This record gives sequence, C-alpha cells and structure tokens, in this order.
Amino acid sequence: MADILLGSRSVKSHGLKVARIHMHDWLILLLLLAIVGILNFIESFHRFVGEEMMIDLKYPFKHNTIPVWSVPIFTILLPIAIFFLYYYYRLDVYDWHHAILGILYSVLITGVITDAIKDVVGRPRPNFFWRCFPDGNGVFDEITGNVACYGDPEIIKEGYKSFPSGHTSWSFAGLTFLSWYIAGKIRAFDRRGHVAKLCIVLLPILGAALVGVSHIDDYWHHWTDVFAGALIGTTVAALCYLQFFPFPNHVDGWAPHAYFKMLAEMNGDVQSATARINSLRVRRPDATSDTTAYVGCEIDRGNPKFISQDTSPV
Repeated sequence: MADILLGSRSVKSHGLKVARIHMHDWLILLLLLAIVGILNFIESFHRFVGEEMMIDLKYPFKHNTIPVWSVPIFTILLPIAIFFLYYYYRLDVYDWHHAILGILYSVLITGVITDAIKDVVGRPRPNFFWRCFPDGNGVFDEITGNVACYGDPEIIKEGYKSFPSGHTSWSFAGLTFLSWYIAGKIRAFDRRGHVAKLCIVLLPILGAALVGVSHIDDYWHHWTDVFAGALIGTTVAALCYLQFFPFPNHVDGWAPHAYFKMLAEMNGDVQSATARINSLRVRRPDATSDTTAYVGCEIDRGNPKFISQDTSPV
C-alpha cells in the first residue's frame, strides 16, 4: 500500500489517547522490571563441580570488555534515539510509542527468561576456578568431592550464572528489534534489488554478535551460552516487534498496525457518511419545503464533510 498521510499525530494531539489505551501494558512492564531485579537477587542453583571438572573452568578471571552498565545504552537508549529521529520526521506518536514499548518489552521479557534459566541451571563460568579459589589453591569436600569455595561470595554467586549469556540475549533483544524496525522503514525487502540496504539492516545484528563474542574472549561464557542467549533474544525481539508492526518484508511494513487500523476506520466513516447521503430524499421544493439537498461528501482532515446544494428554482 502506498504511503497515505493522515496528518500529524503528535504527542500533544494523540499522546494522552495512546497512553490510556496502553496503560495496562506499561504497568505490566514495571512488573517485569521488578521480576528481573528479584531474579538477580536470588541465589542460583550451585551445580556440582568436582576437581576433574575444573580442567575446563581454569581460564583467567578478568573484567568484561563490555561492562554491564553499558548494555542498556546501546540496546535501549540508542534505539529509542533512532525512534525519536523518525518521530521528528513523521510526527507519528503511534509509531514512536509502539517502537519504545515494543523494545522495552523485548529486552525485559528476554531478561526474565534469561535470568530465570540462569538461576535454575547454575552452570559454572569458564573462569569459575579463580572465582572460587583466588589464590589458586583448590579445596574440595573430602566426602562429596564438591568445591569448597572461599572467595568473595558475590563473585562466586556470579560464577554460577554462565548459561545463557545475559549480555548476549539483551543485546540481540534490543538490536534485533532495531534491525527489523530499520528494515521496515527503509523498505529493505521491497524487491527492487537495493541490496546495499542490508548493510544498514545487519549493522545492529553485527553489534550484538560482537558483544557475545567478547564474552567468550573474556572467558565469562562458553560458546553455547552465547548461542543460547542470541537465540532467546532474537526470538523474543521478533515476537514483540510483530505485536506492533507488520513483517519488514510486507508491503505495509513501513508503519505500525495502528496506522492501518486508523486508516480503515477513516474509510469506514467515509462509506457510512456516503450511505447516509444516498438514503436522503430530495424533497420537491415548494413554499414550505426545505430547498437544500445533500449531493455529496468529501473528507476534510480525516473527517467526512457533507456538500449541500440549493435546489430552489428562484
């Protein structure tokens, strides 16, 4: 469908209406945020780790190349800035609101799934040995053979949260959503053969992949942790995006579902108004009759407007 502009729908004119419609969605979003906080606070399952298992868990313990605090910046704030630029260009509060709500749900749902699995699985990180025994002297229970860690409790706690990778899942959740959003806006799959558009579409995906690879290089995750995180983030991002927008390769993939719903409602109003006009009878003019007949209808800024004509013979 070609672009049909219905006039600006700014925050000032339609913002309150959109907020009321999606009030419950924002409340549930706050609940998801609280759940993520609780899951991070919970002590995860401590999987059995014997001395012979430490062979694969003795990689160096060093700081992240990409710190935790930076993840929300490029997975949430950067996409929201891009959404705002498009809003400034088109003044469509529906597009802006749905994009922001969609990416927040994408990241937070991914966070809940990822952290819940982390707590239940309790897989040791590749650098678990040095988290458990900072001085390099391993201590194991004489009866069970399990590790007897004596390092920093917080560092040990994080050592049992390898699977899946949280950095990776969050990155793919936010940046995959952004990639699909960009693909729809620039019509990357319009079948015109402009393959260069894919360079723009795939750039966020590349960024998310590099985040995952960095955690393998830093020995914070096994490669399977990163793969699982990428799969979770990508799947959730796609599901959340499709709640608000068509597939990027769809002919209407450039606008949210709400836009076309509004367009359909407007067309319905026009048809209804036309039907009312056609049902009117033009009465024969006389001294006491109304000499005005309605002969048509036109749209004025999205609203049906009746066209009248004086039928008086004078």
